[in-house]
Amino acid sequence: MTPDEEREYKARRRSRNIALGLTLAGFVLLFYLITIARLGG
Repeated sequence: MTPDEEREYKARRRSRNIALGLTLAGFVLLFYLITIARLGG
């Protein structure tokens, strides 16, 4: 693997990890809001 390929691979992996983290955080927020709505309602 050339240095350019390795850099591209790491950049792709990082962007995928960021997307996965944001998705997970979105689900956590969604469940939190649903729980608050159920308890409050």
